Amino acid sequence: MGSPHATILFFFFLFFPTTFALPLCTDSSAPVTLKAPLPFCPYNGSSCCSSATDSSIQNQFKSMNISDAACASLVKSVLCTKCDPFAAQLFTIEPKLRTVPVLCNSTFPGNPVRSKDTTADFCAQIWDTCKEISIQNSPFLPSLQGAAGVSATSSKLTDLWLSETDFCNEFGGPSGGDTVCFNGKSVLFNSTQSSVTPKGICLERIGNGSYLSMAAHPDGSNRVFLANQGGKIWLATIPEEGSGGTLELDESSPFLDITDDVLLDTQFGVMGLAFHPNFTDNGRFFVSFNCDKVQSASCSGRCSCNSDASCDPSKLGTSNGVQPCQYQSVIAEFTANSSSSSPSASTSARPTEVRRILTMGLPFTSDHGGQILFGPADGKLYFMMGDGSTKGDPFNFAQNKKSLLGKILRLDVDNIPSKKEIDDLGLWGNYSIPKDNPFADDSERQGEIWALGVRNPWRCSFDYERPSYFLCGDTGENGYEEIDLITKGGNYGWRVYEGPELFQPTSTPGGNTSATSIDAIFPIMGYPHSALNNSVGSASVSGGFVYRSAADPCLYGRYLFADLYAGAMWVGTENPVNSGNFSSAITPFGCSQRSPVACDTVEGSSLPSLGYIFSFGEDNSRDVFVMTSKGVYRVVRPSRCNVSCPLENKDGDDGDRAPGAASSTAGQLEKLQQLKLRILVIVFLLLLLGFS
Repeated sequence: MGSPHATILFFFFLFFPTTFALPLCTDSSAPVTLKAPLPFCPYNGSSCCSSATDSSIQNQFKSMNISDAACASLVKSVLCTKCDPFAAQLFTIEPKLRTVPVLCNSTFPGNPVRSKDTTADFCAQIWDTCKEISIQNSPFLPSLQGAAGVSATSSKLTDLWLSETDFCNEFGGPSGGDTVCFNGKSVLFNSTQSSVTPKGICLERIGNGSYLSMAAHPDGSNRVFLANQGGKIWLATIPEEGSGGTLELDESSPFLDITDDVLLDTQFGVMGLAFHPNFTDNGRFFVSFNCDKVQSASCSGRCSCNSDASCDPSKLGTSNGVQPCQYQSVIAEFTANSSSSSPSASTSARPTEVRRILTMGLPFTSDHGGQILFGPADGKLYFMMGDGSTKGDPFNFAQNKKSLLGKILRLDVDNIPSKKEIDDLGLWGNYSIPKDNPFADDSERQGEIWALGVRNPWRCSFDYERPSYFLCGDTGENGYEEIDLITKGGNYGWRVYEGPELFQPTSTPGGNTSATSIDAIFPIMGYPHSALNNSVGSASVSGGFVYRSAADPCLYGRYLFADLYAGAMWVGTENPVNSGNFSSAITPFGCSQRSPVACDTVEGSSLPSLGYIFSFGEDNSRDVFVMTSKGVYRVVRPSRCNVSCPLENKDGDDGDRAPGAASSTAGQLEKLQQLKLRILVIVFLLLLLGFS
């Protein structure tokens, strides 16, 4: 029988799997490209180790004084997994780091039948080889010491663990499934993948309004907030799929109206909204928009082109009569208009700002991004900022370490410093810099930066099931639209690269950055402009969501995105699952014949015409919505468009339900998952209390 410590950790591992599942280091940064192979750990190309870290691991290995060569080789491979590009997945079980990576173990969690594949039984291989070998300062000490009273000098595995089962319940993990494990040579993924490829996407039109942004109500209900570009935000109720209902909102009574403060133009307006994770208690929410300081006295911020960023706004000239930094990007905080203790019940917001979180002048009139969202795991506010430039980012803002342009910013809006601290730190408003930002302590870079080298990020999202997956659509310029997997401190290459290709700017008053001086992270998906066929002749990606709704099981776990002008949608697939390796394909879409609002069609065909695809949205049921110039569309069950999906459970329903009939599959699944999680947590706590 295994020790109680191992049993507790087994349940902890089972109930609370790690959220990391992509090339990522234990500090949440992306692996770097090595200029030369590491001297001790056999890693080349992409790695989470510097030469200094490699040397430290070598010293740790020497201190173990392992006399047996076979055991020494295995232990060295285990220590060196800290350098693996998937180190975060291998070492992280919240809320602590493991001392040993997840070792592949085909008998996990205790099946006595061994696999014939020795790599799948790597944990057992270590036990068999090293169980009677002295290992000083062993990394295989029990993580919950106490009853055994072992010390760091205990040297044999048999001194520390009662049996192979006991040992592998602590350090082993399944070889496959939703996790990765270490097999002694490389990270082992589950190589199986669903053979069911989506045949198409089925949509229903539930409203005619044109919106840029959607945010699910934080109270978990079927309500969402919708913002148009002009400055109005509405509280709307989403109808159940198949009910025949449409969006319920009162156009004449917006939740918030800031049209007097917003600069509305083709490139300007309300760019995003985000609700504080504790909105149901504090009523705080945030709006990102543009303003004109000529028209508004409150529209006044430091120019993003300044001496720190090595540019002089007085030398930029005018564009269509607009002075540099006349237009500003703003993040403002508001609060729900509620006299009760429950802001969730509020149907309106106070019309005046609580405070300006950030105000920054734009050097030119395009490429300024503007989306905001809270990280689901860290509660910090992310701000997607474009390079703010005219054609080709001539001042190289996206690579400029002292510029906020062309960056993903990460702000702490819960710890507001004093005005003196804001001035002393040179901040752009009322926020503080999170201490774990990659450049928080780097005087040569802006501490607000989370990632850099983006051109004009348009619509980013976190995967609901794997919060470490932070995907962004980044609009291209001459020839390529891209989807990036954003990581801490990552450099996404612009304007050294546009997508996977080197970019040649026509004007470089701000200087150049060489390709060899950066570790550029290339897109995980994308498409060249030449692949599109649209009358506008332009391209602009609209990032979407990893699909987590129960409505279409053939789309589950795949990433949906689109092009603004072409009216085309793509489905991205990760293979192997959790590897960070994606492929994508244009996927046809249709409109349900019983769509609550009839869909417009392309002239001369029955295909739906969506107009411009502005953005995607997601509600609390994880249904995905497409916001277009012709209305709001929801992705629904494929059978409603006669699209084949063998995974769909129709429950005897071969098509649309009659109007008024309720379909609560997604809601029932969500409740079932929540109930299951509560039961598992209770079981875990009872086990923990029983062993205490």
